[in-house]
Amino acid sequence: MPGMFGIRPGKWVMTVLDVRTARPDQRIAGETGDWEVIIGLEVHAQVTSKSKLFSGASAAYGGEPNAHVSLVDAAMPGMLPVLNKYCVEQAVRAGLGLNAQINLWSRFDRKNYFYPDLPQGYQISQYKHPIVGEGEVEVEVDGDPEPLVVRIERLHLEQDAGKSIHDLSPKETFIDLNRAGVALMEIVSRPDIRSGKEAAAYFAKLRSILRALGVCDGNMEEGSMRADVNVSVRRPGEKFGTRCEIKNVNSLKFIVQAVEYEARRQIEILENGGVIDQETRLFNAATGETRTMRSKEDAHDYRYFPDPDLLPLEIDPAWVEAIKANLPELPDAKKKRFISDYGLSAYDARVLSAESEAAAFFETVARGRDAKLAANWVSQELFGVLNKAGLELSASPVSADQLGGLLDLMADGTINGKIAKEVFAKMVDTGESAGVIVEREGLRQVTDLGAIEAAIDSLIAANPDKAAEVKEKPKAFGWWVGQVMKAMDGKANPAAVNALLKARLGLE
Repeated sequence: MPGMFGIRPGKWVMTVLDVRTARPDQRIAGETGDWEVIIGLEVHAQVTSKSKLFSGASAAYGGEPNAHVSLVDAAMPGMLPVLNKYCVEQAVRAGLGLNAQINLWSRFDRKNYFYPDLPQGYQISQYKHPIVGEGEVEVEVDGDPEPLVVRIERLHLEQDAGKSIHDLSPKETFIDLNRAGVALMEIVSRPDIRSGKEAAAYFAKLRSILRALGVCDGNMEEGSMRADVNVSVRRPGEKFGTRCEIKNVNSLKFIVQAVEYEARRQIEILENGGVIDQETRLFNAATGETRTMRSKEDAHDYRYFPDPDLLPLEIDPAWVEAIKANLPELPDAKKKRFISDYGLSAYDARVLSAESEAAAFFETVARGRDAKLAANWVSQELFGVLNKAGLELSASPVSADQLGGLLDLMADGTINGKIAKEVFAKMVDTGESAGVIVEREGLRQVTDLGAIEAAIDSLIAANPDKAAEVKEKPKAFGWWVGQVMKAMDGKANPAAVNALLKARLGLE
């Protein structure tokens, strides 16, 4: 049997992470003392591929019910699965992006269970021999002093099930098999996470890596990326408790809520002398609570065995090397480059490097311009508008070239910062370029020193007492600047206003 590929041969050795305890501020206060929550995530990420894992049927989202179903997906007698090579390539690419070992020999198994939208009566998955082994992800959590390293236990390929629809009839359930057979990557973490906040940050980092690699679109609303959240509690430093699995959580906010509710639920049971039953639970987004779905199965309940219709998967190391050589720049590397090349703060670099589209947008705006100013306008002004409107960057009413044009007008003195914000608001509303708006509405910055001097002289004449006091109260200078700018409708050149005011008030 061929071995493994990459930087992580062998088994994990015991490290400090194996016995990681929650920081004091992460512990949960109970009636009988402190507790800590232990969390591991099983993330299901739909592979970006035109066709399904074992058939040529379309893997596109949506469509009329049962429009994307082949005879293989419907489990018609005599139909045999054929492995999609591109899905294998995508899984290898994901493994490399997660700093994980690539197993050159892996195997597909049958996971046996009954559900109406699983036509075969089993799921083709990988059990003991996954395509990707151990890896790790470094996660930065807002407010935490050090990055969190979350170990990846495995990544395996499997087919998705269909969808049961219960709300079309009070007495009937309808089955849509469009999703049946779609390729999934299940990414299983070690229980290294100690808070809902950390769990959400890990999921977000995983999503940004997969999107940068182009192996999953990360669309949580469509269900193409979702998490099964495993939660248990223990006294600080003691052995792990019994875990409960919360199925199919599909938003960062819900991950945090599910962890916090489930941890409190388990603590209350234990402090009242009860025991935790290992079970699968569902999260109710409306109430923020979890509820029982079914008792948790163990591996033997699924009666795994090698799928007799599929040969073991053997991968050529040269093929893996070729995939590795063509990996795109990943978020961590991009962040370091943004700090070194553009002089951005660590926070701004992280925000702008998290998504490939945002990074490309920023670099277009920053090219040949003040990079820090570009970062502020992209991450604060533009993202603020998009978040308020609920828009993705792809739907931005202001393009990167248009935003760059606005910065150019500031750099050459055509407009000042205050006017720029006014112009930007009009750009958002109209989609027009900054230059067109400035010319049409007469928003050019006033650089006529005579006009500025006249406004200053008028203000001094109207406020002689304040003019006499400003030398003794330097902080009052800001009032004078504001009044001059107001008198000139905010169009005066701020540098000229400051210089002329200081000269007129005798502050030089």
